[in-house]
Amino acid sequence: MGTTETDTATDADLVKSLEEEGEIAADYLEEFLDIADLDGDIDIDVDHGRAAVEIVAEDSADETALRRLVGQGGQVLDALQELTRLAVQTKTGERSRLMLDIAGYRAARRAELVEIARVAIDQVTTSGEPVTLAPMNPFERKVVHDSVAEAGLLSDSEGVEPERRVVVRRG
Repeated sequence: MGTTETDTATDADLVKSLEEEGEIAADYLEEFLDIADLDGDIDIDVDHGRAAVEIVAEDSADETALRRLVGQGGQVLDALQELTRLAVQTKTGERSRLMLDIAGYRAARRAELVEIARVAIDQVTTSGEPVTLAPMNPFERKVVHDSVAEAGLLSDSEGVEPERRVVVRRG
């Protein structure tokens, strides 16, 4: 089946809607940075069917200051992402799945998680036994699930937040 004109229009509408989410989020975050007296540039993108917004530092002093908005294990970043999603929802009336990154924290964490998944995949492939990983937030679990699926294995999330974990097993 090929792409139809309707599919193309729908895709274009979706991208436009996600770009609008990014713009609303950027406005909200610019105000937040002004109030917090922090410097940073805001980059907007569409990634994997969701708006992606990143606050980036202009120099190392700004990056150090922005790292405070990440917090231990990304907890402050997660909270700020939820507030930003609520700001977008208030303006659009639609639930937002926007992803926020600050000073490259999520990008670096994604690389770490892909490596954690690779090690688990190797263990399961070698031993045949399931491997249970440390507790992770939803973003982290999604990255691991995607890596495991790409390797042709299965994974499930087990437990209750904040102790929810990924279990990797053979297919």
